[in-house]
Amino acid sequence: MTPTPTPAAGPVENDTGGIGGHPRGLTTLFFAEMWERFSFYGMRAILTYFMVLAVAEGGLGYDDRKAAGIYGTYTMSGYLLSILGGFIADNFIGARRAVLIGGIVIASGHFTMALDSEITFFIGLALVAAGTGLLKPNISTMVGSLYSPADARRDAGFSLFYMGINLGAFISPLVCGYLAQGEGWRATLGRWGLDPRSSWHWGFAAAGVGMTLGLIVYVLQRGRLAHVGNVPPPEADGSRPWGRVGLVLLGSLALITAMWFSDAYKWIVYLLFGLQVALILFFAFRPSQESKRIAAILVFFFAAEIFWAIFEQTGSSIALFADRLTDNRIFGWGFPSSWWQSVNSVWVILLAPVFAWLWIRLGPKQPSSPVKFALGLLFVALSFAWMVPAAKLTAGGLISPLWLLVLFLLQTVGEMLLSPVGLSTMTKLAPPRLLGLVMGIWFLAAALGNKLAGVVAGEFKSTNAGELATFFWHQALAVGVCTLVLFALVPWVRKLMGGVH
Repeated sequence: MTPTPTPAAGPVENDTGGIGGHPRGLTTLFFAEMWERFSFYGMRAILTYFMVLAVAEGGLGYDDRKAAGIYGTYTMSGYLLSILGGFIADNFIGARRAVLIGGIVIASGHFTMALDSEITFFIGLALVAAGTGLLKPNISTMVGSLYSPADARRDAGFSLFYMGINLGAFISPLVCGYLAQGEGWRATLGRWGLDPRSSWHWGFAAAGVGMTLGLIVYVLQRGRLAHVGNVPPPEADGSRPWGRVGLVLLGSLALITAMWFSDAYKWIVYLLFGLQVALILFFAFRPSQESKRIAAILVFFFAAEIFWAIFEQTGSSIALFADRLTDNRIFGWGFPSSWWQSVNSVWVILLAPVFAWLWIRLGPKQPSSPVKFALGLLFVALSFAWMVPAAKLTAGGLISPLWLLVLFLLQTVGEMLLSPVGLSTMTKLAPPRLLGLVMGIWFLAAALGNKLAGVVAGEFKSTNAGELATFFWHQALAVGVCTLVLFALVPWVRKLMGGVH
């Protein structure tokens, strides 16, 4: 017997029993996502290093360009599959089940990567990407569903949720990075009679343990979510939209295929950018307010895509810069280069409460979403401009770690202005019937940005200081131009948003 679907997700009215007066369900999602991000960022911290490490030392022996391309394609795939994951949740299984199934698939992927084989490495990557596509958009949708659109706590709630993400992202590179690269752990493996070169697979296994802990928290505390994320009701005639399933599936596969081949055929990237501009103009000049808001969503999509193309080089070009060109010692104490992947999260943990307080303090006087996005682009452009003199200094040897500390500070300020605000803005602008799909589209921006980051990072050259400085300067200049364009478009975008701040 098929159970009768429960009501669709909606705000949990008058629930102030959670962190800082927020709904109690925020606490559940906070810790579940914290452990999911532990798994993601722990694996990401060691992924590029494992691929470029010589086979004799336990790695895959790939060159920098190939490793950056695989890294970009993998991170792109997880976000790109969020479109399909959001659609499946909206129409079939609900956000709550999608998060659970996605977490199980992610954990399976990490444990598969822990096996010492090149084949299982790629199978594991595929599983993690598929699971992320189910989990990532839907857990964010559930956070938005805890609040009504006019709830003043909404942006602050997303900022706190974002801090939970970064608690996991801070801890995981320290744990997974030490297990993969730490000399002490490798010595321990040797004393146990195990091959020290297998340390990388212990790092991947630790990521799987983190996701498993997230699943345990999610299942045990699911009662706090009330009706949020339950199975959606069928359509009026009792059917499910199988035709639309096929279209979304084919569209997702087509996009994945296009981006896989974009390395060989650069025109595909330019075509996708052109299509984005055409879609913005198409929806902007349609008469309905809903269409205009979709146009605004696409403007934010475009800006986020540019932002992530710079920011997501953290795991590729910046990771290689940290490993090869930075003095990874503090007061004479050395540390694994993968630990740099925790620095962004430290800044987020410190700054997230400040931004949450700031938005509540300013209330209706706070900058509009398009202004926040433009400021986010400005800071990420400044971060790569900052790296130009740092790159030149590498001609004289390893540079001070202070250069990377400031880089991550600038990028984190930009991130706090764009990413949690973007999540909140998408849930406010999206038509209710398309909420999961719009969240998937939001993560598509991250997908394309990640792919572009991988393509650009392939040009990274650690052996020539002059070329390295040019590498950073050209990107800073390009994003700076995009920043000026977005500032100029702020009045138009606010008009498209139709009263949404």
